[in-house]
Amino acid sequence: MRHLPKIDDPNLLVGISTGDDAAVYKLTDDIAIIQTVDFFPPVVDDPYHYGAISVANSLSDVYAMGGHPLIALNIVGFPADLDKDILGQILKGGADKAQEAGVLIVGGHTIDDPEPKYGLSVTGIVQPGHQIANAGALAGDKLIITKPLGLGILTTAHKNDLLDQETLDEIISIMSTLNKDAAEAMIEVGAHACTDVTGFGLLGHLKVLLDNSGVGADLYLENIPIIEKAWDLAKEGMVPGGSARNRLWIEDEIDWSTSISDIAKSILMDAQTSGGLLISVDPKNEEKLHEELKKRGVLGSTIGTVTKDTKINVFDRPA
Repeated sequence: MRHLPKIDDPNLLVGISTGDDAAVYKLTDDIAIIQTVDFFPPVVDDPYHYGAISVANSLSDVYAMGGHPLIALNIVGFPADLDKDILGQILKGGADKAQEAGVLIVGGHTIDDPEPKYGLSVTGIVQPGHQIANAGALAGDKLIITKPLGLGILTTAHKNDLLDQETLDEIISIMSTLNKDAAEAMIEVGAHACTDVTGFGLLGHLKVLLDNSGVGADLYLENIPIIEKAWDLAKEGMVPGGSARNRLWIEDEIDWSTSISDIAKSILMDAQTSGGLLISVDPKNEEKLHEELKKRGVLGSTIGTVTKDTKINVFDRPA
């Protein structure tokens, strides 16, 4: 990144300097565009579900900014010698999920690639000044997450044929659920900051949000939603490479309570695919946000509090 030129444009409201979920560029006093791109190899075997999960994940960055996705382009890597019906099912899964979101897929680009890859480049809109960045969290804010953790561990187990069908169906449902309703609830109530929880895991994405805001946080393990099966599989070593890299990056920068197990640490740093939104909200609006999430059928769990001391403290439970 150091070779890229520095950007100095007053209309660029959110760029690369804060490592945010998407870029925001002001077009007029009423409209700014949001631009993002994401794609990855299959996380499940079924091509239709893989396509749906990829699209839900790609759209999530726009939702995390408090925006509305409008149009998208397919990005595809696919082996030339693989059955094209598989690609057709991937694209159908993606198209159906985009239609659910009210997003038009208007084209794309495909290359011959030894490993399938799929995702979207997405363009959305937001009113300038109303974007919700991964900065702006204030001491005293409550931290609310909208999907459970453990997806990276469970998809790794699936790749190793160690996941039962019931749990596989559960995680497919979670990963393919749009963050649209969660974002609408957040916009209705107002939020100081937001990010979606994906490849850097809960603690990685939280650290970026807190560093950009100049604050810290106290987290409580018992309040963090975790898919039950992830505990047993983490004990069996089903931890993806991305999660292991997250741990190398962040573990020593967290103040851990002595009651936090090694397995719990792995889950809190687990790389997620199409995870939920992590929202920092004024404590006066916490109850209202939970009401708006529940009204839309979205899981909402208050997992901690933003603090002044710029550290992340992980406790087993509130004192």
